[in-house]
Amino acid sequence: QVQLVESGGGLVQPGGSLRLSCAASGFSFSQYVMSWYRQAAGKEREMVANITSTSGRKNYADSVKGRFTISRDNAKSTVYLQMNSVKPEDTAVYFCNAVRWTYRYWGQGTQVTVSS
Repeated sequence: QVQLVESGGGLVQPGGSLRLSCAASGFSFSQYVMSWYRQAAGKEREMVANITSTSGRKNYADSVKGRFTISRDNAKSTVYLQMNSVKPEDTAVYFCNAVRWTYRYWGQGTQVTVSS
């Protein structure tokens, strides 16, 4: 059974930091491109960052470049999103995503709220 379980969300003040984790099971994690998406209230889901399966190449949305860092630990089947210098506009539900060929899996999401 495929599972992607996000954790680490919560309330954080502007300028603060948060680290999201996504624990995967039920598929060959190391062979999948892993991504973080987010969806703010009333808006479409957007890609935040992704990391390839082999080279570990990373891509970021312009809105988070220089502030967020994606990483993965294939031994632990876990992908992370380190969020620094967060802004109120980063408030959203953050989703973990795994893709390989035609296979695509989603986590249930974790809420991140940036507010003072």
